[in-house]
Amino acid sequence: MKDLLRLENVRLYLDTRKGYVRAVDGVSLSIQENELYALVGESGCGKSMTANAIMRLLPENAVFVEGSEIYLDGVKLLEKSERQMREIRGSQIAMIFQEPMTALNPVMTIGAQLKEALSLKGDDLSKTDKALELLEAVKMQDPLARMKCYPHELSGGMKQRVVIAMALAGEPRLLIADEPTTALDVTVQAEILKLLKSLQRKYQLGILFITHDLAVVAQVADRIGVMYQGKIIEEAEVGAFFQNPQHAYSQSLLAACPDMNAQRILSAHEHSPKVLLDIRNLKVHFAISAGLLKRTCGYIYAVDGVSFKMVQGETLAVVGESGCGKSTLGKAISQLIPLTSGSVEFDGDQLKLLSKKEMNKIRRKLQVIFQDPYASMNPKMMIKEVLSEGLKAQGLVKDKSVLDVQLSRLLETVGMPADILNHYPHEFSGGQRQRIAIARALSVNPKLIICDEPTSALDVSVQAQILNLLQKLKKELGLAYLFITHDLSVVSYLADRVLVMYLGKIVEQGSVHDILQNAKHPYTQSLLSSAPVVGKVLEAGNVLGELPSPSAPPSGCAYHPRCPMAQKICQDTCPELLGGQWQVACHFS
Repeated sequence: MKDLLRLENVRLYLDTRKGYVRAVDGVSLSIQENELYALVGESGCGKSMTANAIMRLLPENAVFVEGSEIYLDGVKLLEKSERQMREIRGSQIAMIFQEPMTALNPVMTIGAQLKEALSLKGDDLSKTDKALELLEAVKMQDPLARMKCYPHELSGGMKQRVVIAMALAGEPRLLIADEPTTALDVTVQAEILKLLKSLQRKYQLGILFITHDLAVVAQVADRIGVMYQGKIIEEAEVGAFFQNPQHAYSQSLLAACPDMNAQRILSAHEHSPKVLLDIRNLKVHFAISAGLLKRTCGYIYAVDGVSFKMVQGETLAVVGESGCGKSTLGKAISQLIPLTSGSVEFDGDQLKLLSKKEMNKIRRKLQVIFQDPYASMNPKMMIKEVLSEGLKAQGLVKDKSVLDVQLSRLLETVGMPADILNHYPHEFSGGQRQRIAIARALSVNPKLIICDEPTSALDVSVQAQILNLLQKLKKELGLAYLFITHDLSVVSYLADRVLVMYLGKIVEQGSVHDILQNAKHPYTQSLLSSAPVVGKVLEAGNVLGELPSPSAPPSGCAYHPRCPMAQKICQDTCPELLGGQWQVACHFS
């Protein structure tokens, strides 16, 4: 069969002050019509640069080495001028970028952007009709209404559908998808993956799918190429690869993937029965203001009556889709945002009743690790200043002459060398920066660390390292973790108990084994069925439609508009969270 795309010995070097960087170093691959080829590897291995080389979207210092060849339908792309490439982009090759918000124009409506992307000639009416067809093709709900929306008015999954529709506008033969589901919840991710597979079959597309998530690859790919340091070190049919990977690096990537079915066996001495955190009927409502006088015209019910307890040394995972209130709950517990009502009792203290000065003392025992370590550090401060800032604020620096020794031991605890103290955050990788963020949290000897999606943006191998580090520190230091995430495979590895949130409320909570093996709430079941797992058939779960707005939650059970089991009682009556160690808020559980 004739190749749609073929790369032969592509070498792309970046000319820097320190010499040439071999971003792509001799890559050869081919993709046929109606084939999905997955290119996998860690950050920096050359995946995205390979895609950019195909599109010829390269920085000024990028140089193709003689002998590099890229063919599209037998035509040499490297011989094309920039003007000719502009005609090829969109009409023959299209790209779906990782972050849909940055790929969309924030000041143009969705309809205007789709019309702009359309290569078809005709009047505005024909373009409007075609734009609607594209939105229907990507299964957008109420496409006519969405045409009038701006990007910020759409959810992450909706924005990604718009980006896919724009990519399809020129009727391309090759689609390059660069990490298109990394930032999405498992339910939305499953829908997008299933959509891409259906579009591949419908339009006979060749797809180059770039990702670091091997579970996703197992569900959607036909063939796989593994990249390392600019080279493809292994290529195989996807089934053969997962049954018997040949290269040691490929084997290490697979070994680093958390397994949802491999829960830890917990022993009684792992945590103390003493209650460390007691949350009672916690509510966080944000006022919506309108008009010149900023009058309150409604509320966003971000957290709406949450109650639970944590004991010392325990890891409690909080899961749910974006917008369910997970991060707001973490910020409320740490008093980074004010409570509307309810109470937070931490280590015997009612945090809401404390003064600012008293709360600063409590922060020594209660720390936070944020999702983006780079955004949580001052880029103008050296690592020494980043780590010592908390120590100084808490009055824990007794002797400045031994501060460097103290910080070196702290870095050693998280597996970082002591000689980095005089470096800046931008000089480190994502995984290294996250280790530094963990060291900063540990610097004041806390009892509880709130981890807000600390591994969601990391490669599988780096994620495994961070998770192993958190487990090691928990056992050595007796730490408790409130772990906020949407990655259920991470939950299976790290957590003792799971708390599932939906639209500001807890819908199910129990032990990690009970929840992951025998979930009772329909929403939890849908989250589990949507999670990508090696060897599992791709399915979009049974969540219907998008998450309702937290400013106008549905009556009765908030989940009923999306639940396949919903009946009249679900519309009228909100179910209570009932049970002992395993609690469920469902009329039919």
